[in-house]
Amino acid sequence: MTKSFDLTDGSVVVVIGSGAGGGTLSNELAQNGIDVVCLEAGPRLAVGDFRNDEAYMFKKFTWLDPREGSGDLSKKFPAFLCKTVGGTTTHWTALSLRMREHEMRARSTYGEIEGAALTDWPLGYEELSHYYAMAEDKMGVAGTHDMPRLPANNHFMLMNAGAMQLGYPNAPTANLAINSISRDGRAPCQQLGFCKSGCLMQAKWSTLYTEIPKAESTGHFELRPESMVVNIEQGADGRVTSVIYEDSNGDLVRQKARAVAIAGNAIETARLMLNSKTKQCPDGLGNQNGLVGRYYMRHVFGRIAALMPGKVNMHRGIIQAGSLEHEAHHDPKRGFASGYHIEVAAMTPETLARNLLAHEGWGSRLTDVIEQYAYFAGAIICGEDLPRSSNRVTLHTDRKDRYGQPIAHVHYEYDDNGNAMHEHAMRTTENIYQALDAKKTYRFPASSATHNLGTARMALQEADGVCDPHGQVFGVPNLYVSDGSVFPTAMTANPTLTIVALAMRQAVHLKQQMSGRVL
Repeated sequence: MTKSFDLTDGSVVVVIGSGAGGGTLSNELAQNGIDVVCLEAGPRLAVGDFRNDEAYMFKKFTWLDPREGSGDLSKKFPAFLCKTVGGTTTHWTALSLRMREHEMRARSTYGEIEGAALTDWPLGYEELSHYYAMAEDKMGVAGTHDMPRLPANNHFMLMNAGAMQLGYPNAPTANLAINSISRDGRAPCQQLGFCKSGCLMQAKWSTLYTEIPKAESTGHFELRPESMVVNIEQGADGRVTSVIYEDSNGDLVRQKARAVAIAGNAIETARLMLNSKTKQCPDGLGNQNGLVGRYYMRHVFGRIAALMPGKVNMHRGIIQAGSLEHEAHHDPKRGFASGYHIEVAAMTPETLARNLLAHEGWGSRLTDVIEQYAYFAGAIICGEDLPRSSNRVTLHTDRKDRYGQPIAHVHYEYDDNGNAMHEHAMRTTENIYQALDAKKTYRFPASSATHNLGTARMALQEADGVCDPHGQVFGVPNLYVSDGSVFPTAMTANPTLTIVALAMRQAVHLKQQMSGRVL
């Protein structure tokens, strides 16, 4: 049953954002009898609103409010994130990989690297592994906990065959949070091939139709969609007291809170903290050391398309059926620290055509190539990005959004380590397809980030970060961060599984704090 809480009810936990972090945290708290109000900036879509059309769903899902980029990012669209109930879990391709143990000890493993603010994670791998297991079971990650792996489609079999030609071992299909069998009241994957458009079968894990409805069934949870948070208020004792948001009618509303957890993705989380200026925190909540927004990471990204001699039909089956993890280790002999993996990644005809423009130009050359769409293969490289203080989210000095708040300015530049990794990864991917007689390979830039991390990093002490190891903001006892903003380093793996694991761990901590009346 759904619940409605009074705006003056100061006993509720307010969670900002309903995606991997916020949706998971909300349900974990509600299942333990803790009252939660979840504020989501976007609308609540039904599965019936999904359409197997990426261009159409892009407009439905995407956070299109203005922000500005600089450096190696697109000025007008520096980063992709979703503005909808479920957040990016409605759109993600469900690759669910664990961070490697050495990646949690980046400073100890890689040593000092000029320009990089490397650190070790302030929690142990064994503890995180416990929550990884819980998260995999919650999400139904195929290939874990005796859940069968999903079958390979032709697209991944092609990539794997090329890798084996180069001497890499045979790779299984990926650990995906997509049902390979009927589970949790949801159907198994039907290989429809439109994972990023919203899963019509609900086989792909998304908080939209897993965590959120389960939380609602407890009677301890209220979801308020189309509620854009613009400010968090702080009392004289340093604790946050309430959240100000604009509702669907355009009215400003104040919700009292016992505690607040921000899970708005690393860009919007940092922006909200910076915009929430108080008497005690004149530069923004948690920003007493000027660290909010700093150490922004987005992974080392790049895309490859390969025109093959035979039909591939990359659009058929799971978009990201597998990944090659053979280069995801640390080997400084390659000329860079850490590693990367290569993901098979289908592109729509529109996306492929848009990217090919820079190579083929307008006219018959482009149309002649696009007519061979069925013969194309696609891949993404994803490598560990090193944190740098100069890569950061700040508030724009002039531009404001429709809510009257300064928009986010996101600055990001590759360093020498990232450039060396990028070149090695792109060359390796090209070699994989060329081993199978690719007619031509194309490199596409990745100027819009999709994995946004690190702007409120966790640390053991206030001088080194914004949050403690449980995501509690230093200096603000009842304010938490519950998304990828807390990552001190980026790791090679896609971040969603780690975000869910950390949210589950944070929920245990919050319950203990409330039981002990610390909160």
